[in-house]
Amino acid sequence: MNIARLLILLTLLTGAAAVCAQSPDWADLNSDQQRILEKLHGRWDQLPEERRERLLKGVERWEKMDPEQRTRAKENLEQWKKLSPERRTELRQRLERFRRLEPEQRTRLREKVERFRELPPEKRRALRERWQGMSPDDRQRGHRQLFDSRSRGHR
Repeated sequence: MNIARLLILLTLLTGAAAVCAQSPDWADLNSDQQRILEKLHGRWDQLPEERRERLLKGVERWEKMDPEQRTRAKENLEQWKKLSPERRTELRQRLERFRRLEPEQRTRLREKVERFRELPPEKRRALRERWQGMSPDDRQRGHRQLFDSRSRGHR
């Protein structure tokens, strides 16, 4: 009998924990969250749990942004909306590959991108043209060099 009661109690507790862990219903969002997510008002409670959690994390990031960062984020969203579905898929795949990189590789890649952005426009254009003129094999070698541990500090 005690085992049966224990199993029932554990089942109830597990169910209660799952309910507590769920993201809030629309009515439970604070006024700022509702204002930011207002376009989802009628659909919020039907959205998958994972999507609601991602959206709430996005609201947290938005609230921490200064006005300049918010303007940039809005501009980026407008650019994203203009992309074709194929280009969006390609960019999502690239982001996923980036996320799978080791932290050291991500840091190195960010540094290289920042150095590229600091170059004068003519130099950036020349490097882009050079990259576009490379064969797929040459591009692959370039990718390997980027992440080759021996190339640290040399590029």
